[in-house]
Amino acid sequence: MLKQKTASATVVTIIVIAAIAVIGAGIFLYPYSPENPPVADDVGATQEGIQKVVDANNQFAFDLYSELSKNNQGNAFYSPYSISAALVMTYEGAKGQTAEEMKSVFYFPESNILRPNFASIYNDINTGNDAYQLNTGNALWLQQDYPFIQDYVTRVENYYGGKAAGVDFIKETEKSRQTINSFIEEQTNNKIKDLIPQGVLNSMTRMVLTNAIYFKGTWEWEFDKSDTEDRDFKITPNNVVKTPMMYMDPDKARFNYVDTGDLQILELPYKGEEISMLILLPTEDLGSLGEIKLSDLNEWKSEMQETKLDTIYFPKFEFDTKYMMAETLSSLGMPTAFKTDGSADFSGITEEEELFISQVIHQAYVKVDEKGTEAAAATAVVMGQTSAGPTERKIFRADHPFIFIIQEKNTGNILFMGRVVDPRE
Repeated sequence: MLKQKTASATVVTIIVIAAIAVIGAGIFLYPYSPENPPVADDVGATQEGIQKVVDANNQFAFDLYSELSKNNQGNAFYSPYSISAALVMTYEGAKGQTAEEMKSVFYFPESNILRPNFASIYNDINTGNDAYQLNTGNALWLQQDYPFIQDYVTRVENYYGGKAAGVDFIKETEKSRQTINSFIEEQTNNKIKDLIPQGVLNSMTRMVLTNAIYFKGTWEWEFDKSDTEDRDFKITPNNVVKTPMMYMDPDKARFNYVDTGDLQILELPYKGEEISMLILLPTEDLGSLGEIKLSDLNEWKSEMQETKLDTIYFPKFEFDTKYMMAETLSSLGMPTAFKTDGSADFSGITEEEELFISQVIHQAYVKVDEKGTEAAAATAVVMGQTSAGPTERKIFRADHPFIFIIQEKNTGNILFMGRVVDPRE
């Protein structure tokens, strides 16, 4: 509950939502069509700069995995790109210690590097490919006639494609909520519904910022449905369950693969040759990957080689996740942004109110089957006024917990990251 500094203080709420989806089939009349997202200003982007932004996103991905693993040993799934995209736009309005802490948690480079190269990654995702669907877009929903700092709005639009649209949270709160929710539902192929529940927006809401990214990919080498059978999956050595297990006996296919002795890593490419899934399968149990680091992954990837595998077993799975991330992000190193004592500094957004982040919510969905993968996620940043060893046969059998990563192959940019402990859930 927000504490008011004065009786006349006005509660201001800003919600930043990052939505990730797989199918961009909806038609949007407002603020833009998903087939025609705004183009960001990437003038000045370089390969070195792009890699710095990718490295920042990927480092955050692994930091977050480690933090989430402290309190949750079950299935996990999230999009580091989504969360980074949502928070980088919030970061654009942060100052002082608040900005420094956010920069540290997300490893953001200096603004002259961050802005054009984040824009370049955004534009590249929207380039399009006939073999798969991958798109991203942003929109900035602003309370009409509210005194936002124009420079902030312009930066978000120029570098992140966040097109501004006026709404009336004061007089038409519910209509505004339904409009934004409908927009998100369409972009996520109805996978994320009622993202903003009743009661979150009110007549004091001043801004909602949405980010969307879509992905739907088909395996380069699809699994045959007729080969899928219920097989054992060892959640733990003593907890074995039956789950639909896909099977492949590759003939001519070669896969990037490495067996370190402690784990096997397999790369399953999607059609189009630009997106792939990395599967990290420990030899024993998932505990050996509890403290996995980005440097470890980069080293393992450098050791991968095209390999002829004898058989591949991989479970079908579909599940949802939801995280309340205020405590998690505070623990990672950005507590000031969540403080209600006036120390949070988002004066780069408006000079009229003192704002703080009251909650960050991340919700995600993933489905993997014989044909390919679909994934959806949403991130909400709610802000209010501070008023208050190899075997002889090369068999890849994912019949126990594993980590999976969906990445852009060229840059290694991690779009999604997850863990399967129980494929039935």
